Amino acid sequence: MSLLGGIRPPIAVLSVLLLSLAAITALGLGRTAQDRVPEAVLTSQQQFAEDGAIALRASIDESFTDLGRTAGLFNAADPVSPDAVLDKISSVYQKWTGTAVVEISSGKLLAARGENVPLAAIDTTKLSGKDALGPRMVKLANGETRLLSFALLSWPGAPQQLLVASSNLRFPGISLGQFRSIAVIDADADILSSDGIPQPEQLLTDTQRADAKRADKQLKSFAKTASVKVRQHPMSAKEPGSGGFPGVSGSLLGSLHTGDRSVAGYASLAGVQPGEPTVATGLGLSVVAMVAVAENPTAAAGPFFGLVAAGALVVVGALAVALLLGTVQRPLIRLFLESRRLTRGDLTRPVSVPSYGEAARIGNSLERLRRQLLGEDRSAEPPRRGRFGTRGLILVCGVLVLAWCGPMLLLLNRADDTAVVPQQLVNDQRERTDTLTDRVRRALNEGQADLLSVATLIGAGTSPADMRTVLERTRLEHDRYQSLYVVDASGKVVAHAGDTPHEPVGKPSGAQPIRVLNDSGKKPVIVGQAGIPGRDGATVVGEFRIDLLNGLLKRPGLGQINIVDDKQRIIGGNTGYRAFQELPGERLRTLVTGTNQKTGVSMHPSGILYRDGGKVQIAAAAPFVGGGAAKTLGWTVVSRQPASSLAIPEYRRQNLTVLAGLLGMAAAIACLGWLHIIVVRPLRALADQAEALAGGERRTVLYPRHHDEVGAVTRSLELVRQQLPAQQKREPAPTAPTTYAERT
Repeated sequence: MSLLGGIRPPIAVLSVLLLSLAAITALGLGRTAQDRVPEAVLTSQQQFAEDGAIALRASIDESFTDLGRTAGLFNAADPVSPDAVLDKISSVYQKWTGTAVVEISSGKLLAARGENVPLAAIDTTKLSGKDALGPRMVKLANGETRLLSFALLSWPGAPQQLLVASSNLRFPGISLGQFRSIAVIDADADILSSDGIPQPEQLLTDTQRADAKRADKQLKSFAKTASVKVRQHPMSAKEPGSGGFPGVSGSLLGSLHTGDRSVAGYASLAGVQPGEPTVATGLGLSVVAMVAVAENPTAAAGPFFGLVAAGALVVVGALAVALLLGTVQRPLIRLFLESRRLTRGDLTRPVSVPSYGEAARIGNSLERLRRQLLGEDRSAEPPRRGRFGTRGLILVCGVLVLAWCGPMLLLLNRADDTAVVPQQLVNDQRERTDTLTDRVRRALNEGQADLLSVATLIGAGTSPADMRTVLERTRLEHDRYQSLYVVDASGKVVAHAGDTPHEPVGKPSGAQPIRVLNDSGKKPVIVGQAGIPGRDGATVVGEFRIDLLNGLLKRPGLGQINIVDDKQRIIGGNTGYRAFQELPGERLRTLVTGTNQKTGVSMHPSGILYRDGGKVQIAAAAPFVGGGAAKTLGWTVVSRQPASSLAIPEYRRQNLTVLAGLLGMAAAIACLGWLHIIVVRPLRALADQAEALAGGERRTVLYPRHHDEVGAVTRSLELVRQQLPAQQKREPAPTAPTTYAERT
């Protein structure tokens, strides 16, 4: 017999799979306790820290790039005074706390703006080495840390000058909400900057001071643990199948105080792509975000459901296997033994005929063939056909297993009406959406600031060829533009770099520095512009790549994200969308309308949890607030995701229940399908051949399909066929004449 053929392997595999599934069901759904802090909350804190790390890395890299690019544009133009350099930088960028120009040869300070730059930490005699102009961190006397960026100012015939910019390590545009704190730490777990924990002078009561002291102590403990964990390699630190963030990140559990558990997320600064370092990633910085989460004291699930479901599966599986053994396997093995007996010439005992299906048909045929071998003509006798075949028995077994799988898939442990979604998840959705909104707004503002810098440096005497060189260099240094061009007062394109301009002929509008040119089509055309001083109305125009904005929205854990304009038409998104389509759903449109209403002096982000038709959704909206040219767009970022996609205990039990039902269905379909292909179909064909042979068909040679029980019966029938006289009809035996007694 073949190891994979025959009737025994499918039934044995089905038994093993159902017993294994029963054990998995009992263990998976029979947990005696659940985590007091849901896994979804821990994952959300991890993703919050990742958002902070991404924002900080982008800010540091952008600052370093902008300073170097600005210095390069100054170097390509005519020499200007140090004060003029700093004045132009200050008018375009407001990201640095202090700037200065130092003469390299003498170390003399030539000009300064903003707060005092710690020049004592700069050794101008060691600026020729490798990475000498890389950014460095300097700790001030008051304990604060400053990040210094450098660039060279060099003109022919003039001494080289060093352009220095100082910035703090605070997060740009991170929305913390209430009761959350965030910190930047170095490789030694020292906190370089923090936000969210009140300073001593802000506290009024002893209780507030004790809470702040406890929070500060907990944050330092998290920082110490996180500084060790981020030293791992990103590939070894991630769980199999996780991804999205190229660096090392995770979550931590802290102490419990008055029912609130301190939880934190941590993330290292990582490049845009794995294995691609940037200026910021070389600083060895990490981010730790901490928040206090209320524990759910009733979050417990007993083992009753898991044990009952596992017990029911054992009973159902036992019935199905017993049915297969009793009505399919045993009759087939009995046929195998009976057929071998006939081939050995043992014809004295009638064939034991099974009661059901094809086995009964074959058994009746064997009995007819036995009698034919004994010399009786039974070929004209009609075959006996059972009403219930082997295929029907297999179907009954499948129905038994599906009777357990169906409720698991469709009825049991439904969480849509009973799921408890922690409020912290709604808060995180709101704050992360607000942070994402600020990232988009800052990206547009940075783009318009670059255009303003280019326009300022082009000035009045630059030729079109030189304009094209400056535009091409700017486009290559920043991937945010798909096209850059200069338009004169009449609307004529004087110079351009990149794709063909979309700006219509005519004088560019000066009302909005950033605007959307079209209101229909496949994709929006977003442009920024800046007037060129001294050129009588000439303008530098840059068309933003819509892929840039869509790429900023690709953050895990926020679901579907869209940017909508002031008319609630979709401008961008992290998934497929139709440009300028109305925002779907009345609830979302109402949320956006309410979010754009001023509360006090400004608009504020909002989040909501709503149940619609048994489905639970978390949604948030955040409008463009803050300074910059992008504020006039009136855009709003909207995010929403189903609560079922989060690791909430109720949904976890529902998913495990559905998974158990799917596994049971897969096991039944696989094993019973295997049995049908290997056994039932050949058995049906053999029943037809056996009946034909018993009915007088002697010419057809019987070949076994498989080396199993059905194949063995087939071989036995072939031997019986060879023993029968071919195409010979036996005449009835003569009878003696009847005699009658004479009457006396």
